[in-house]
This record gives sequence, C-alpha cells and structure tokens, in this order.
Amino acid sequence: MTVPVRWMLSQPDLALELKGGAAGLGNEITFAHTTELQDPFRWLSGGELLLTTGIRLPLTAADRGRYLRGLGEAGVAAVGFGTGLSHPEVPEDLVIVADEIGLPLLEIPLPTPFAAVVKRVMNRLAEQEYEAVLRASRAQPRMTRAVIQGGTGATVRELAVATASTVLLLDLSGRVLEAHPAQPAEDVLGELRDVLEAGTGGASSSVSLARSGASITVQQISVGSTPHGHLAVISPTALSHVDQILLGHANSLLALDFEKPVRLRTAQNRLNSHALGLLLTEDRDLAPAWSQIRHAADADGMIRGLTVVAETPALAERAESAVAVAMNKAGRQLFSRRHDARVTVLLRGTDDVDFARSMLRSLSAPERKAIRAGLSGRREVAGLVAAIEQSQLAASAAEAGADPLEFAALTGSALLAFSSTREVLNSLADTMISPIDDYDRTNGTELLGSLRAFLEANGHWESAAAAMGVHRHTLRSRMARIESLIDCRLDVARVRAELLLAIIARQS
Repeated sequence: MTVPVRWMLSQPDLALELKGGAAGLGNEITFAHTTELQDPFRWLSGGELLLTTGIRLPLTAADRGRYLRGLGEAGVAAVGFGTGLSHPEVPEDLVIVADEIGLPLLEIPLPTPFAAVVKRVMNRLAEQEYEAVLRASRAQPRMTRAVIQGGTGATVRELAVATASTVLLLDLSGRVLEAHPAQPAEDVLGELRDVLEAGTGGASSSVSLARSGASITVQQISVGSTPHGHLAVISPTALSHVDQILLGHANSLLALDFEKPVRLRTAQNRLNSHALGLLLTEDRDLAPAWSQIRHAADADGMIRGLTVVAETPALAERAESAVAVAMNKAGRQLFSRRHDARVTVLLRGTDDVDFARSMLRSLSAPERKAIRAGLSGRREVAGLVAAIEQSQLAASAAEAGADPLEFAALTGSALLAFSSTREVLNSLADTMISPIDDYDRTNGTELLGSLRAFLEANGHWESAAAAMGVHRHTLRSRMARIESLIDCRLDVARVRAELLLAIIARQS
C-alpha cells in the first residue's frame, strides 16, 4: 500500500506546497517519519516521506546538496521541509538540487504539525489496507460461486478482475487451458515457461521479473502429492499480500475442481468393482457392500436407521429428495432406499431426533402431516438390519405429522403401539377381564386391582399383599375367586403375562 506524493499535495488542510522536484510527483510513499540527523541514509529503506526542520542542515550549499542527493539515492519518496523555525523558507539551493534529481521537496508551513502529516499518511495507508481486505472479502465469494457455476474459466476470470492482472491456467506441460483477459504475447509466454521449467525442482510457488518489467507469479495446483497444473498471474507490479491471498484462494478452488472428477471416478470405480464382484462371486461375498456402508457410521462405528412412511409414493419421493438436499448441505454422503411409500435412510449413531426432524423441514406443512417417521437406537454397522427393523416399528407407531419417534420410547409399550396387537389384547380383555370387572361392580370387591398387583409383583404373594394393604391370606382368597370366575390357573406364567397385557390394554 502506498500514498502518491501528488495525493499529499491535494490535501488542502495540510497546506503543503511543492517547491521543487516536480518530476517525482508520481513517487509512492510507504511511510512518513521525522529526522534531524545529518546522515540518516543507513536507516532508510526507501519510499519514505522524510520530514525535517533543517535545524542540523549542513551550513554550505554544497554540503546541503550532497545531503539531498543522499536522500534521493536512499530511495526517499519526498522530503517535507518545515519552515518558520530554523529556516524562514526552504533554501533555494535545495530547490535547485531537488529539480535536478527529481525528488519532490515540499514546504510544510509552521501552523501544520509534522504529526498531522504523518497521521494523514498512515491513515491513508490504513484506508487502503481496509479497502484491499474488503475487496478480497468480496472477491472470494465471487470466485467460489464462479467455480461452482462456471468452472475453471470463470474462476480465472474472477481472479484476473480482482487483481487487475492477466491470469493463466496451464496444464503440467505448460499448455494454456484458460486465460483472462487475453492470452499474452508469445515472448511473455516463453518467459512464463522458463519460470515453470526453473521451478521443476519441487517448488510450488515462484516469482520472477519478466524482461518487459512485469511480475510473473506462478503457483502449482496440487492436492497432496498429486499435481494438476499451474496458475500464473502476470501483473505490472509485484502482487500485494491481499492479491497473494486471492491467488491462494483461487488455487484451492481450482485444486478442488480438478480433484472432484478424480474423486468421482474413484468412487464410481469402487462401486463398479463391488457390483462386478457380487455378480462374479458364487458365494455372493457381501464384504464390499459392508465396506461401503461403513461410510455411514460415526467415529465409533455406530449407525441409526430412519424410516419415513408417507401416504403416497409421490410424497415418499419428495421426502427422499428433502433428505438428500439436507444431507448434501451437511456435507454428508446419502445412504437411502425408497420402496413404494416408504423411505429408509442410514444416519450416524450420533444423529438425534432434532437432526432427523431437520431433514424433513423443507417439506410443506400439509406434507409433513401426511408422513410418519421412526428412528432406531444406536447399533453397530453389523446390526444394520436390526436398526432398520427398529425404525420401521417406530414409524408404524408414530403419529402422522409428529416428530420422529425413537424406538427406545416404545420400551414397555411396544405391543400396545400397534393396532393389530391391540385388537387381540382388547378381545382378550373382553373375555377374561370383563367378568372380573363386572363382579367387582356388583359385589363391591377389589378383585381386579388385587389381580393387577399380584401380576405386577410377578406372583409374589408378600409383595402383592403389601401393595394392596391386605393380608396374604386375603389376597390368596381373592386370587382363588378370580380363577373360578374366568376358569384359569394363575400359577401358569403365560396366563399371568396375557392377563397383565389385557389389563394394561383395557386401562390405557
């Protein structure tokens, strides 16, 4: 970042006046500071706006001339001479030398503090730095969109516009694949290829000055140890650090774009190999399929199954599409299968109900009300079939339009969650429980409550009697009455299990 001398003279509040060295008005200032040293040359790096009051200026015109020439040789961009202290005006001999060597000599009037001049330079440099960062922040998203929408050519164009340079994309042999705004002359291309040949020793980036005076910056495009080509920028001057950032960003995007077909081909070849192996292997070795499925698991090798049941196959297709979009946004591979109105998806073991719900969020409200979703527990990859079966059971028991139902939520009530099972239990309750219930209403007894306490105590008399607050002999008498009412034997475990399920179904 630099400040032209001409720009400093255009600041009216500073009241700077050019006294000599008009030929250097295009000089670029990189820093501003004050010194009264007679020989500051060894501490100068070039590009400075050097401010002095001349208080220790040599006494003779010849020595003052040598002083100013020394500043010019050190690369100073301009000299600001403060008048009104040691010198009422800028010495005429300095003006003559400034014109000779083309070094701008600016008069700084007494009312203008040196600090104001320094601050103006530094503020302008800071503004340029901010503008450059802002330019980069706007250019990077454009490059990203360009590589997605227009490929390598669009990325090269965006980099060229952002850096105001000529940008070329070359393959490993040096052949130009893309160029913007236009392919340079053959002599420049020759110099560029010389730079590429000089960098074959393993360097991934190089900068060279062309015979024309232009700066040539070359970066190798590679992913890991695999090179794909080179990205070259030909600019009038050396690239700024912000331009270097933009170059690096473009390089990364192009590397991903080059690598994408490689990854896709590798994945396709792997799947093709798996398919061929399944067809050619007589014992139908499923190891390759299991290897592929492991990509669905989390870091601990765990998966979960998600089943979405829709009212229609068309809605199931839209649900599968919504899941695919959500997984793509999450940067995840999709493992799904749709059959008629049911969609089965493999998720990571760390995925929860919130994640499952978020995948269906893009569906409309009426569509979400027409689907039921179930989520299995965490299982190892080898338990894939069990995970899918759990998710299907949970989906069958889930309410339409509600959050995905976890299989774990069915524990203790799984049989009651399905209408077919509940019908059987209700029929059993009508046959076995109704007579007991009728007897209690007629005689004011507590046979049904006593039976449930006995059954939930797994047939332990003491526990059941304590739960009912009666003596165990009373409880035995009640159980005998029940056995006579419904003609059953309570010492049979299967009878007790069926009766407990029937009571729960009737009372739930």
